[in-house]
Amino acid sequence: MALTHRQLNRATLARQLLLGRERCGVADAVGRVVALQAQDAASPYLALWNRIEAFDPDDLTAAYADHRVLKAPLMRITLHAVRAEDYPAFRRAMISSLRASRVGDRRFRGLGIAVEQADALVPDLLTFLREPRTNAEIDGWVRQRCGELPAPGVWWALRTYGPFVHAPTGGPWSFGPRPAYRAAPAVPLGRHLGGTDQAGDRTGEQAAIRSLIGRYLDGFGPAAIADIAQFTLLRRSVIRDAAATMDDLVAMTGPEGGALLDRPPGPLPDPDTVAPPRLLGMWDNVLLAYADRSRLIPPAYRRHVIKQNGDVLPTVLIDGQVAGTWRPVDGRIEIGAFHPLTEPDWAALEVEAAALHAMLADREPPIYRRFAHWWVKGLPIEQTRRLAG
Repeated sequence: MALTHRQLNRATLARQLLLGRERCGVADAVGRVVALQAQDAASPYLALWNRIEAFDPDDLTAAYADHRVLKAPLMRITLHAVRAEDYPAFRRAMISSLRASRVGDRRFRGLGIAVEQADALVPDLLTFLREPRTNAEIDGWVRQRCGELPAPGVWWALRTYGPFVHAPTGGPWSFGPRPAYRAAPAVPLGRHLGGTDQAGDRTGEQAAIRSLIGRYLDGFGPAAIADIAQFTLLRRSVIRDAAATMDDLVAMTGPEGGALLDRPPGPLPDPDTVAPPRLLGMWDNVLLAYADRSRLIPPAYRRHVIKQNGDVLPTVLIDGQVAGTWRPVDGRIEIGAFHPLTEPDWAALEVEAAALHAMLADREPPIYRRFAHWWVKGLPIEQTRRLAG
């Protein structure tokens, strides 16, 4: 029997802690949902507020500070917050893609420096970054060794594929507009960055890819090979070959007969399970983890929610599906619904908006302020209400 769209929707919501907030620690929650997209510093806080019962933002701040949660470029060559235990395998699974994204870029090729010369800087750079350093400090260190180079410089490449993570810089969301970096926890450098066991390194990369596939299915399954490729940006052939060697996966059938994979005992809730409303932050991974995004986004709304430049708007979930967007404005939470909502829906959203407003009130209420222009660019809003505050 093929799984229905609604069954897949409820499976995703359950695994992503969106069927009901759970009482768990920050690092545990980050691990259970696999990763939190983090190019906007506030988004991981909103992601966990949606998933953890009685979430205290200071708990995430503390997890960043004591390195239980790390922020670094990983899947999709995008900044993610991940549990520290997951970082080594995730990075190793993604290292070839991370490296290719930079050393193959015309901006790096135009520097006039050999890739091997850049790689050779890494061991000493790790020593320099035992303490947090700013971009300016690291660029200065690199220039002392390589001479003057055109922008964006060697560090622009190394900070993406080298073993470096973002260091908290303070402020209401831990990371301010001027990033700092430090050496990642001990991870093998690999054959490109000073490692010598090329065969072992390749074996380790394959094992890491299998680990990432399994963790993805734990957090987002059941899913297709194309979905895993969308989440990671690894090639489908790489994922297919790795999955074929995993003996803990099961084949399933999706809507319209599509081939899906899962790793038991991932939950498959009753499709009639109630899904409470949620106010997701920008770039919530639950909206980006699938090639077929109709699992949570009605096709008619996709282009309004996920923009061509990669922005993903703050969204309203009703019955597990995107039904609108939201923004903080004038000390309140303004919700724009893409279709008429029922009064019970609005009442439930009032409760969510009040809780969200309380979390934002003593921090920086106008989060996502630089993305507010999307609200005046043709969103299909049919109802608007300002709630809470």
